[in-house]
Amino acid sequence: MSLTVSNDLLDRAKAGEVDDAAFVACVRDSLPYAWSVISELVRQRTSTGAEFADNTVPPPDETARGQLLRCLASDSMRGALERHFGVKLAFQNCHRVAVFDPAATAAHAEFITARSQILNQSPELVDC
Repeated sequence: MSLTVSNDLLDRAKAGEVDDAAFVACVRDSLPYAWSVISELVRQRTSTGAEFADNTVPPPDETARGQLLRCLASDSMRGALERHFGVKLAFQNCHRVAVFDPAATAAHAEFITARSQILNQSPELVDC
């Protein structure tokens, strides 16, 4: 299961739309490793003023890796986090998360190319 959803949030979803704040809180509480990686990258990018910040450190275990994969593979989770933090997210392999300033379209476009993905490969990442 991707998220741990409270009965209250489930009831709200059954009754209609769920607002971003409630959904983001559910993601934060359900996927703490993914949340910590992304929020730290947002902090780094903001403090440096760089076009983007990225994580190159593999997760400490499979549980953490799974959190990143679930969070970034979900369009709804990714979109909610992008709106919450005011950034554009990108993802390579099983751990290289990048947080982009929304205006950094060239840097983002380069990060998501096939060339960039291939250059980011290494033997230890084949089965991550």
